[in-house]
Amino acid sequence: MITGHIIAESAALIADPARATMLSALLDGRALTAGELALAARITPQTASTHLAKLTEAGVLSMVRSGRHRYFRLASATVVEMIEGIVAVALEKRPRHRPLSGQARALSAARICYDHLAGRLSVDLTDAFVAREYVVLDDKAAEITTAGTRFLTEFGIELPRRRSTRRHVSRLCLDWTERRPHIAGVVGAALTTRYFDLGWMERMKRSQAVVVTSLGRQGFQKTFGIDAR
Repeated sequence: MITGHIIAESAALIADPARATMLSALLDGRALTAGELALAARITPQTASTHLAKLTEAGVLSMVRSGRHRYFRLASATVVEMIEGIVAVALEKRPRHRPLSGQARALSAARICYDHLAGRLSVDLTDAFVAREYVVLDDKAAEITTAGTRFLTEFGIELPRRRSTRRHVSRLCLDWTERRPHIAGVVGAALTTRYFDLGWMERMKRSQAVVVTSLGRQGFQKTFGIDAR
């Protein structure tokens, strides 16, 4: 049973501005060192270590050692959903037409959310999948059709035969900038990896944002009929 105490404890973990900033820095799925996270949050390494210990103990972060360094990353897709959900709720009360900074525009256009593509491009791709009858959307899930399975195979993606993973093969994620769903889960992650492998997208340094290459603009237009400029 979910109690108020459990909700309060979970909320307190990310209510601290420094911890919230460190979690935001990890949303693109990369693992960062304690020093890098301290720098991102503009706090001392000692303070960062205290925050990271709390987040790791609570299961929000996972940690691995490599040589002298400790690397931290978000523990699961569920943690990402929690953070993105909070952001989506917070943005509901903000005016939609507020001018955006260059970085905000880049994040809104296309970004990495943990392991899959998000932003306007991802929502447009989801619409294209629906229009081509590759998927059928249903609340928070997307059923992959026979045509969709065939397309994914031809596109270089082989779906798992057994759903041994806890993630839905065709899960939907509410996009906090577009306020509409995009494809996530195993399929979303596989598609994103494929876009990078094809050279259609490149990561921006120190940002969740990604840039569509000239090759990508051609590829998205030819394959999905999407203007990815």
